[in-house]
Amino acid sequence: MSNGLTRRQTTAGLGAASALAFGARPARADLAALEQAARKEATLTWYIAQVDTETAEVMGRAFTKQYPGISVSVIRTTGQVAYQRLLQELKNSAPQCDVFSSTDISQYPALKARDALAHYTPENAGGLLPQFDKLVDPGFEYPASATNHLLIYNTQKVQPHDAPKRWTDLLDARWKGQVATGHPAFSGCTGIWALALRKAYGWAYFEKLAKNNPRIGRSGNDPATLINAGECLVGPSPANTAFQNVDKGNPIGPVYPEDGATLCIGPSAVIAAAPHPQAARLFMEWLMSETYSRMSVALHGEPVRPGIKLTSGQKPLDQVPILTLTVEEIAKGVPEVIEAWRDTFGD
Repeated sequence: MSNGLTRRQTTAGLGAASALAFGARPARADLAALEQAARKEATLTWYIAQVDTETAEVMGRAFTKQYPGISVSVIRTTGQVAYQRLLQELKNSAPQCDVFSSTDISQYPALKARDALAHYTPENAGGLLPQFDKLVDPGFEYPASATNHLLIYNTQKVQPHDAPKRWTDLLDARWKGQVATGHPAFSGCTGIWALALRKAYGWAYFEKLAKNNPRIGRSGNDPATLINAGECLVGPSPANTAFQNVDKGNPIGPVYPEDGATLCIGPSAVIAAAPHPQAARLFMEWLMSETYSRMSVALHGEPVRPGIKLTSGQKPLDQVPILTLTVEEIAKGVPEVIEAWRDTFGD
């Protein structure tokens, strides 16, 4: 699998803040002492955009089950909303977030540049698959999760042979009023999807899509909700959401697009001014653990550690064509896509 992201690209242009990451050995903590310190804080707040609310709550409770007495306040929003909320807190010198788990990998270099991320390396970070290890900027953010963005359709109203097979199929006039999408100004994964399609087909793709009057939600998960309800018939969706719907018996059919899926990396990081710094570091250890990885894959996320098999219906990343983007392309391109999106589709 080639995801187009290298350590060189991840760290390029970050200035002094990034250079610091490579100039000193990242801080590590004795896990027993860390757990004891975290118990004194008793709680942490997790900003999470990588999964839906139900899944995030399940994960928060799983951490508390493993570490009784340490509760997790789960704040689930879309990636761009979580980022803007965090920036406002930092501007007011009143951060509420302890651990930040977004869907836009380019947000993390920007946070590092303003010294907003804690310098910490989880002991569990050593077990990443090589393609994800390349994304690590030692001592700051780590990719705890990942998911494809693929096509879905309503299996009760669309036959498999009629379902879209390529992103360009969504432009067919027969889907007028029947396409659902997220919004790149709110959803990090949707922003990456839109940017990748702009790179592949130019903005003309979305000007043509606009003629089909798509129904635009906010979250990248909204298309699955609309298509499951039969209010729309086709659209893009994160693979984890799509296959969770399949597990529930909902009429959602996932399709890996022939012209390439997009890959949404889900980094996590401890905030430098976290109100509960020790609990945050312990939670980060848990996010990088095999326990969390197995839970994430059971809920149809992509494995970021070796030896964890995918659940039924999913394809390994090395069998999926990926529309690649670098961190630099995402950082520059997503704001451009958001502006163009509003010009084309409205707010």
